[in-house]
Amino acid sequence: MEKPQNFTEFWDFYVAEHSAPQTRILHFIGSMLGILILALLLGKGLWYLFPLCLVPSYGLAWYSHFFIEHNRPATFKYPVWSFIGDWKMVWLMLTGKMTGEVQRVTEQNKSGTIQPDFAAR
Repeated sequence: MEKPQNFTEFWDFYVAEHSAPQTRILHFIGSMLGILILALLLGKGLWYLFPLCLVPSYGLAWYSHFFIEHNRPATFKYPVWSFIGDWKMVWLMLTGKMTGEVQRVTEQNKSGTIQPDFAAR
């Protein structure tokens, strides 16, 4: 499949790459730890250490891709869309809608509607 032209096209690929519940949970935990660390750093006036908030976020996410999903993180090829996708996924998890998204994309994959090869591994 060709490169996604917009986030809407990318989103279904992103969801397919996060089909294992453990992957989504590790992404969620990493994102929440990242926000907590960022808040603590800002609260202490150490804003210049903000890259530290990325360590748990990306560390847990990448671990989940390499050892649970066995795929390459989309961040490597689509960093901005992947970042947006992470936060959309966190929001959908908080609102109880992410499982429905996974089911929708899984059904589309079965019918051949989605080609999960955007990452061109």
